[in-house]
This record gives sequence, C-alpha cells and structure tokens, in this order.
Amino acid sequence: MLSYRLAEEADIPALRALMTLAIEKLLKEFLSPEEVAASHASMGLDTQLIEDRTYFIVMANGALAGCGGWGKRATLYGGDHTAGRSAALLDPATDAARIRAMYTHPDFTRRGVGKLILALGEAAAGRAGFKRLVLGATLGGEPLYRTYGFREIERTIAASPTGGGAPIITMEKPVDLAGAERVIAASLGG
Repeated sequence: MLSYRLAEEADIPALRALMTLAIEKLLKEFLSPEEVAASHASMGLDTQLIEDRTYFIVMANGALAGCGGWGKRATLYGGDHTAGRSAALLDPATDAARIRAMYTHPDFTRRGVGKLILALGEAAAGRAGFKRLVLGATLGGEPLYRTYGFREIERTIAASPTGGGAPIITMEKPVDLAGAERVIAASLGG
C-alpha cells in the first residue's frame, strides 16, 4: 500500500541515497556508463523544493519507494550542485510549474510510485493556480511521462563539468486537477 508525505530536512540523507541508487541502477538500461556518470552532475536533490514544501516522499508498506515534487521556481532540473539554477519565482498566470527530481527505488518500479508523484505534483501546482506543467526527463523517465500525458518539446544534452553529458527531454502538459486527484485517490486505495 502506498502512502505519502512532504519531505523534511531530516530526510535529506535517505533521499540522496535513493537518488544515487536510482541513477546507478535504473539509467544503465538507457545510457552508456559515461552518460550515467554525467547524470550525477545534472541530477540530484534540490533542497529548495523541501524548503518550499513542494517535495514528496512516497512510502510502500513503510519503505522509502520514491520521491519527487513540483517547483514554483525557474529551475527546470538539477540538484543543489547543478550549474545554471535560478530561484526566481514563476508566475502561475504565464509560466508552467516544474515537475522536479522524481526518483523511484529500483525495488519499487512499475508499481505506481512515479504516477502517484506526478499526480501529487500536478494537483498541488493546479491548486496553486498553474495551468501547465513542464519537466526535464531522462530517457528512463520518458515512457512514464508520455503515458501520463506529457509531450516532447525538445531534446538537449545536459553538459557535465567533466565532459560529455546526459540527454534531457523537455516535456509539457496542461494541468488536469480533477484527473490528478482521481489518480491520487486510486493510488492510495480510495
């Protein structure tokens, strides 16, 4: 059974460990070893999301199954260490909310964790007045996002400071608050 809560500062070590494990185990099916290594430079925990109270933890029978959330700031993807971040607040009337930092523990893939995180972020962003969502997808996340209704805008390479980089697909979708709330209820057994 899935449950969720907002992440807190005390969760940071467990979240970082989950992210490292997910990058190492789940992306190797889609990326070369060099691209997986480069992914660590463009991915990771953005503690601003925790401070903003927009970052969720999903549990499965008491175990950490995944994490992710939404952003009301300009940064599209990346962790605290990623270059090019911006804490500028977005305008819900004109800007798209960001779906951010989604990771699923390898033991809990294809069990609805990612879909629940997407719905939680979409519902919260919709209640905050946002009409659109945008995200930076990895090749591993792209199938989930397409199934959830996101469409591709562009493909780029997130450059690594050590050279090379990892593919990022910018994707968007309109907010469907009622649909997101249905997904949440179904995911939680309601």
